[in-house]
Amino acid sequence: MKQLLFAITCICFVAGAIAQKKVKFNPPVITKNEDTDSAWFSTTKFRLVGPFRGGRSGAACGSYKDKNTFFFGATGGGVWKSTDGGSNWKNITDKYFGGSIGAVAVAESDENIIYVGEGENTLRGNVSEGIDGMWRSNDGGRTWVNLGLKNARHITNIIIHPKNPDIVWVSVSGHLFGPSEDRGVYKTIDGGKSWRRVLYSGNAQAGAIDLVMEPNNPQTLYASTWHVIRTPYSLESGGEGSALWKSTDGGETWTNLMQHKGLPQKETIGIIGVTVSATNPDKIYAIIECKSKGIYMSEDGGETWTKQTDNADVCQRSWYFYKLFCDPKNENTLYVLNVGMHKSTDGGKTFSDIYTPHGDHHDLWIDPEMPGRMIVADDGGAQVSFDAGNNWSSYYNQPTSQIYRVSTDNSFPYRILGAQQDNSTVRIKSRTYGGSITEQDWGPTAGFESGYVVPDPLNPDIVYGGNYLGYISRYNHITGENRAISVWPDNTLGDGVIAAKYRFQWNFPIFFSPHNPKKLYTAGNVLFSTENEGQSWQALSGDLTTNDTTKQQSSGGPITKDNTSVEYYCTIFTAAESVTEENVLWTGSDDGLIHVSTNGGGTWANVTPKDAPKWMMWNCVETDPFKKGTAYFVGTRYKLDDFTPYIYKTSDYGQSWQLITTGIPDLHFTRCLRADKKVPGLLYCGTEYGLYISYNGGVNWKSFQLNLPKVPVTDLTIKNNDLIVATQGRAFWVLDDLTMVQTKANNNPAKDLLVFDVNDSYRMEGYTDPHPVNAGANPPNGTVFNYRLQNVTDSASFSITIFDKAHQPIKTFAATAKEKADQITYTNGINRFVWDMQYPPAEKLDGLILWNGNIDGPKAAPGKYTARFKYNKDSVDVPFTIKPDPNYTMTESEYDAQVGFLLQVRDKFGEVQKAIKNIRDIRTQIDEFTSKTDTANTKDLRNLADSINKKITSIEEAFYQTNAKSGQDILNYPIRLNDKISGVYGYASSGYNPPAKQAIEAFVFLSAQANVQLQKLQSVMQNELVQFNTLIHQKQLPVIGIKNK
Repeated sequence: MKQLLFAITCICFVAGAIAQKKVKFNPPVITKNEDTDSAWFSTTKFRLVGPFRGGRSGAACGSYKDKNTFFFGATGGGVWKSTDGGSNWKNITDKYFGGSIGAVAVAESDENIIYVGEGENTLRGNVSEGIDGMWRSNDGGRTWVNLGLKNARHITNIIIHPKNPDIVWVSVSGHLFGPSEDRGVYKTIDGGKSWRRVLYSGNAQAGAIDLVMEPNNPQTLYASTWHVIRTPYSLESGGEGSALWKSTDGGETWTNLMQHKGLPQKETIGIIGVTVSATNPDKIYAIIECKSKGIYMSEDGGETWTKQTDNADVCQRSWYFYKLFCDPKNENTLYVLNVGMHKSTDGGKTFSDIYTPHGDHHDLWIDPEMPGRMIVADDGGAQVSFDAGNNWSSYYNQPTSQIYRVSTDNSFPYRILGAQQDNSTVRIKSRTYGGSITEQDWGPTAGFESGYVVPDPLNPDIVYGGNYLGYISRYNHITGENRAISVWPDNTLGDGVIAAKYRFQWNFPIFFSPHNPKKLYTAGNVLFSTENEGQSWQALSGDLTTNDTTKQQSSGGPITKDNTSVEYYCTIFTAAESVTEENVLWTGSDDGLIHVSTNGGGTWANVTPKDAPKWMMWNCVETDPFKKGTAYFVGTRYKLDDFTPYIYKTSDYGQSWQLITTGIPDLHFTRCLRADKKVPGLLYCGTEYGLYISYNGGVNWKSFQLNLPKVPVTDLTIKNNDLIVATQGRAFWVLDDLTMVQTKANNNPAKDLLVFDVNDSYRMEGYTDPHPVNAGANPPNGTVFNYRLQNVTDSASFSITIFDKAHQPIKTFAATAKEKADQITYTNGINRFVWDMQYPPAEKLDGLILWNGNIDGPKAAPGKYTARFKYNKDSVDVPFTIKPDPNYTMTESEYDAQVGFLLQVRDKFGEVQKAIKNIRDIRTQIDEFTSKTDTANTKDLRNLADSINKKITSIEEAFYQTNAKSGQDILNYPIRLNDKISGVYGYASSGYNPPAKQAIEAFVFLSAQANVQLQKLQSVMQNELVQFNTLIHQKQLPVIGIKNK
């Protein structure tokens, strides 16, 4: 967390209530929650947009033998592997599991064996838990097997026996938001087939947080347990059960060291981190949260201790930073992780800072043989060093951003906006004019790490963004001005929310009215609006929360307070204005209340569902785009240790509600919901463990994961019929063109050939790099056709013909097409075809050296086109539209003029190329003939052949520079007509503009010269060649002609 200028706000107003009617709702029982639509969506894929900038990681390690191989676990993003020293990373768990990773370890004795524990180990207020426990790979991460411990929720460390990889110890913190008997240290001796708890603190609130082994002695282990309680509104770090433990029998029995001499006595103990020297195993360091906080050292195996330092930089914010590591070759060199990374060379008495690419450090792995080789995990992912931290690899190669909310602007191509945890906000292009979405295509914008980010609907270069403590800024991307416009600029950082005039949560709502593009809303415990860009704010409500002051106190616990606004409570957490009715406003609070106003905030009614559990955090509200009075509220109680999904629907302004979660698994708590803008009742829901879809207004749901990683889906939005997904740990993803999804929601006729509606495409530059490196993927650049074929056989015939605006054929694609570029493949079921909008290229000749290159066909002009699908005897004509790139001001007639001119140039170039080919065919045949007929009887033929050869060679040399044998020969031998005509094509196609006067004149000039030569060739073919063949015929020899290819 970084520091900014903040503002806080509040007001008080009593809302009314509407009497609620109880509606009986019995949804059908879904017995199977698999994605049964996999065949239908076989061509439908999510696309990773980025950004490629690392998000928080709390676990990292390296290979012992392969010095370029490293691993890290991302918060929400699964496990990643690098085999090139951190230059590039690849996810190795997507096909098996994902989500937050608390620990990852490689077996020293067999590096193919990797163990992974789920659940974030940085136990924040908005933490991400794991529900699948432990995993093991026996092949370096290619495949994985689940090992149980599913109720562990937070596995923070893994220790593997150095000689027997089937013996493993893990520290389990357990449920963060409730008591749990599953906490402690667990041990397996059979590779994870069975587990046995070997250490329990005796307190259901105190789990194991740190675990280390004495290097090279698996009999001696040290562990720490931590008493921690979290609620939606508080953190309590420290209490009964917090302790430092030692085992000398491989974890079978443990001794509590807290009463040993030198350690803090009669104090409340919080979190403890521990490390052991490899060169002197009697030397142990511990960092302890308590009133006498600091780093303690023992030189006798934990019997007695000495306090080394209470340096604030290394001891601050203890619950979040507690890790320390001893250099494996030097017992006095110590690394301590905090906001910064710190190093001591005198046993922890004094420290210096080590530069790292990012801040907030959570884990460090040091090569035991080469201590300069290390990997650090922090809020920017993971970075590798080979020189003890003097230099580090980049974190701009990891698409593991944790994004809170998502919005889009009205630029073209549209941009995607959101805030990345412990980084800046992000504004990234959804597609580019290049081959991929690179670092140059995104950057920071308004707000900061935790807030909503929303662009001005009328000017995409004006962006509004939030951050914790009510901070709001207005950023002008043209001038660079970043102006604070917070509702109430009174900073209460470090205090409980009870001290604030208005209560703004860590991630408070900011949104524009769908009816008035100048009206901007925001919400603390009160809903506000501005119509003058934040120069003044109007309160539209009173306090729309419970205002329970017992839940507004300072957070942190009895030792260290920690107030950032993550625990700020009794706030409006979601709000919206109805998309179908202006001035119909909805709010949902993090303490369980839903309110509605039908008069722009003049009056409010409490319409909270009667059967909704208390203290629900209403995380998202979506108003129905088709039905007035209909809204969906997505709630969660995971901060009360309740992972049940909650979605409530009302169709009467909140007078009655239905719970609509059938089909979503019990532990997949819900985060967000969006309604399709084209198909009523089609809904998309993001949960902590993936994406779900409903085709019937939420009556039931099914998985809609497709190729999306298993990751917390924090928000969704729809733009230009694309579904944009914000994730906590895998950045932004886009499902381009929802047509196939929308079609699935409708009844489709059982035809052998079914072509679906075609989404409008844009005539723009750019392409799709099939293998982008550390960059987001572009969508296909062209018109996308989706179609279904049934009863496909080997003898089936299928083709697609594209017709222009005058219904003249442009190109036909078929499996049997001669040119590879015109061939298509298809299968029984759903198929996809992308037309690149290109007209066919000009005639090509192999081996020609052209400075200006061959001519590809121009891209089709904007307008209405037709595609004809023919499958056996069935034929379907499908209309589609190509739209102009809005960034250009050309009219359709100007596009037509440019394309028409380019086709003329292409055709003339093609004529010349075909003439060259004909000349070469004639010459080859004549030379072959004369080489076999060297007799007196054919002297006249040979003379005529020589004459023909001279004439056609002269023509060829006018068309093409025959002396050019390599690319640079053109600088020695001037280019000829075909190259010159190609140059005119390049000139006229270099931009978005009608043909320039000089381009037309140059083409006329060159065409005239080409026509002269074409006429000469025609004359040769109609006269000398005819005469030559007549003589051949008279002599009864094979005739010479043009080969049809």
